[in-house]
Formats: sequence, C-alpha cells, structure tokens
Amino acid sequence: MSPKRPDADVPPGLLLVDKPGGMTSHDVVARARRALSVRKVGHAGTLDPMATGLLVLGVGAATRLLGHVGGHDKTYEATIRLGQATVTDDREGEVLSTTSAASLDDDAVRAALAAQTGPLQQVPSAVSAVKVDGRRSYDRVRAGETVELQPRSVTVHRLEVHRTSRPAPDLLDVDVTVDCTAGTYIRAIARDVGAALGVGGHLTALRRTVSGPFTVAEARVVEDAAASLVAAGGPGFLGLTEAALLVFPARELTAEEARALGYGQRIPATGAAGLHAAVDPDGRLAALVEDAGRTARVAVGFPPG
Repeated sequence: MSPKRPDADVPPGLLLVDKPGGMTSHDVVARARRALSVRKVGHAGTLDPMATGLLVLGVGAATRLLGHVGGHDKTYEATIRLGQATVTDDREGEVLSTTSAASLDDDAVRAALAAQTGPLQQVPSAVSAVKVDGRRSYDRVRAGETVELQPRSVTVHRLEVHRTSRPAPDLLDVDVTVDCTAGTYIRAIARDVGAALGVGGHLTALRRTVSGPFTVAEARVVEDAAASLVAAGGPGFLGLTEAALLVFPARELTAEEARALGYGQRIPATGAAGLHAAVDPDGRLAALVEDAGRTARVAVGFPPG
C-alpha cells in the first residue's frame, strides 16, 4: 500500500463557493480537495443536492472556524409549489398527493406564509441530515424506515413574497425570500404552508444567497475559488485572519499576550462577551478567545506554521 502524499503547501482560509445544482455538499468538498491537493477541507451549512448558492468551505487550519461560521443567520431565494406534496418536500421526491390549488387566492397564500414567520417549532423534513441514533434521517428513510423527528426551535425573520404564477391550472408557484436562523428548513416551510392550505406543498427551487457575513456575490465555482487560495488572494477566497475578523470582533494582542496564548496560558479578560478573534502584533490570527472570569481562555487555537 503506497503512502499518502503530503498535502500541498497552501494558505489556510475559507472558500466561498457558488454550488451548482445536482451536487452534494460533500461533492463540492471532494472537488476542492482535488483542486488543491489538500485533504483537510470541510464545509459549513449543508446544502441539499437540488439547492444552489453559497457554500462555505474551510481549508487547513480554517476548518476550525467552520463550527462557528455555520451558526449564523441565512438568506434564501426559493420557489414553493402549492398543489402537490412530495416525500422529500422538494421536486426530487416522489409525489405523495395532488390536490388542486386552483381556488387559492393571493390573500390566502400570503396569510399562510405569514404564519411561518417569527419563532417556530419546526419539524425537519424526514429526508434531512438530522441524525437519529447516530444515523442520518435520510439514510433511515431510504432504507425503508419510518422516521419521526422532533420539532426544533427556529426563527424566520422575514418571508417576503415576490411573485405568484400558475405553471398549470391546478398548481400555484410562489417565489419568496426567507431570512432565518441556522437550522431552518425551507422545505419544511413549503410543506407546512401546503398543509395549512389543504393542498400540499414542496420546493421547486432553492438558492442560498447569504450566510452570516458572507454573500453569494463574493462566491465563485469551486475550482476558481481554489485558484484564488493558491494565489493567496482573489475572488472566492478569504485568508484565515480576514475570515475570522468578518465573523468575530477583534482583540488586538500585545506581544506578551500572544506569547502566553502560544503556550496555552490565559490572558487578562476584557469584559466583552462572546468569542473574539485574537490577533497578534504581526496581524496573524492567534486564537479565538473568550472571557472566563478575570481571564480569557483559548476556545480555538491557531499555532504558527
């Protein structure tokens, strides 16, 4: 068995990728690994194969940021089709039921969508990445199991209707923009609106445009974003320190504090709540730090090299 080749020497950072439809998030990670000759690549905030838009990848030490990057609010553009329910709550699943939406008017649709705003107890789609006893829900469903997921707390900050159209007399398509917390399932909104209206509903299109401070306007196809990383700058790439400062408030370190963090020691607290990006005098991200009493501790370290 031949030994694994060492990773290429590339700078750590985030890739902002505009994911095409038909690919899983893992497919995008695999393409990034091939383009960079680097194994240590991960992603934040899974996108379904049908979905397009912003997918944030971490490379090298920047994978340590991903658990903190993915928890921010998101914005999606979506098309909800009323009149049909599917097993996956999107267009890729088998149609479970068809009920004419011919009698629905815009006022009824807007009222049902308005009920899907604010704090919600939302049951994720059964065909989702939620784990049930250690296995993904979608794996259990595809194996023929019946899965009942527990509701979870999410918040839809805004659900704006842009357009309604009728692709067929018995169907109604609604184009919307959704601002929501991480963990919100837009497919579940389509399902629940359809159920409330008594006609069934599913998604026919979904595109993520914003995730926290990152936007799809900054994103590129994965190979182009990877090329920007190799060049240490360019569209679709954010260096480690730049990326951290977009997500967290900065804490400027003295040389002594930077040295102490490098040895795993605590430094004086600032009294500011939450994680901070601790940057050394050379402008390098040394750690994510958080106050714990009178001192600040390292939550995630980024040693030099």
